[in-house]
Amino acid sequence: MKKVEAIIKPFKLDEVKEALSSVGVQGLTVSEVKGFGRQKGHTELYRGAEYVVDFLPKVKLEIIVSDELATQVAETIERAARTGRIGDGKIFILPIEEVVRIRTGERGSNAL
Repeated sequence: MKKVEAIIKPFKLDEVKEALSSVGVQGLTVSEVKGFGRQKGHTELYRGAEYVVDFLPKVKLEIIVSDELATQVAETIERAARTGRIGDGKIFILPIEEVVRIRTGERGSNAL
């Protein structure tokens, strides 16, 4: 099993969610996060004072899938989330040792 984590722009969430549904993803976790990469934030003017916004709002998706689906899920997110501009985000694929469904005690791929 693999965990696919993606950091994307918030306005792309619905588009990515629909694309993931179309490839068979049945569940995902979404968190509102803040961060920065190469874009390093930006400056804004508030009541005449300029200040730096270091952390930009992003959305983090976490999806656990079978090994076979991980690459397809990452490619689907990449296509749906891409705007071609700086700050589009990142995708990480990590190994998962075990999954347990709390309600039934099922383990492994049966718990997905």
